[in-house]
Amino acid sequence: MFTKAELEAACALVHGDMTPTAQHHWPALSARIGAEVWVKHENHTPTGSFKVRGAITFMDWLRRTHPDSPGIITATRGNHGQGQARAARAAGLRAVVYVPRGNSVEKNRAMAAFGAELIEFGDDFDAAREEAYRVAEAEGLTIVPPFHRELVRGVATYSFELLTAVPDLEALYVPIGCGSGICGAIAARDALEHPARIIGVVSENAQCAKLSVEAGRPVATESARTFADGMAVRVPVEEALAIYGPGTERIITVSDAEVADAIRAYFTDIHNLAEGAGAAPLAGLMQEKEQMAGRKVAVVLCGGNIDAAWFRKVLEGGIPTP
Repeated sequence: MFTKAELEAACALVHGDMTPTAQHHWPALSARIGAEVWVKHENHTPTGSFKVRGAITFMDWLRRTHPDSPGIITATRGNHGQGQARAARAAGLRAVVYVPRGNSVEKNRAMAAFGAELIEFGDDFDAAREEAYRVAEAEGLTIVPPFHRELVRGVATYSFELLTAVPDLEALYVPIGCGSGICGAIAARDALEHPARIIGVVSENAQCAKLSVEAGRPVATESARTFADGMAVRVPVEEALAIYGPGTERIITVSDAEVADAIRAYFTDIHNLAEGAGAAPLAGLMQEKEQMAGRKVAVVLCGGNIDAAWFRKVLEGGIPTP
């Protein structure tokens, strides 16, 4: 998808706006799994999520190719919207962000703080996305889709950093929502000719990516109800499917209970905060601990933006209800 030089250029652009995030080998997590476990800390970006990287490269592309655009419009469950609002406002542009009704209160507040004009619409992400596309055409704003080559080029920089730092890594677990994160991981691996296997993780309540790969065609689901909102997608993105379908070793499902267990493991073992989608890769690794025993593996902690009320419920042993 990208050459090594294209990803190195993306890294230079991203690192001009934010420092690279750390990747740490954590002994307590390793003891829990029985493997050498590395964590890529995308919870430590300026927005607490990997999405900010794609916003940096997308906004650079937009300013170069559409200099007269008055602003952007997009749909999100929160992390994508924070990154896009931050980048757009830094460029002096409008940032209109659609979210579904009942979206994370704290992610909504963060998006507004970064300068987003926040609008609630629909009952889930896919409904909000459809409305954002309609309004974009009506108001002359540039739509930021959930999947775009320049978004993926920016997002790929976290995997590029990780795989460069750990050249003998055997496997990397990545969550799948609309697909930019896992496609970026595949792109970085291929550009570096790295041996790591990429393992996708989806919620058992939002399986469109897994079902689509198995069917060999896009398969939408009736609902996507999970507190791991970064993975709560009903309709797969065809461009992303074409990459992660052949590019992943496998795609596994995790339950909300397993995700809650992984959030607790992150907090007790390394005292880091993980949101649902951010903890899903660790949930997947915990599920596969026997087959990964003794290996060098990594998980991306792709976001730490969990509402306080949900986090309290998880720490008390419960499972948040979306």
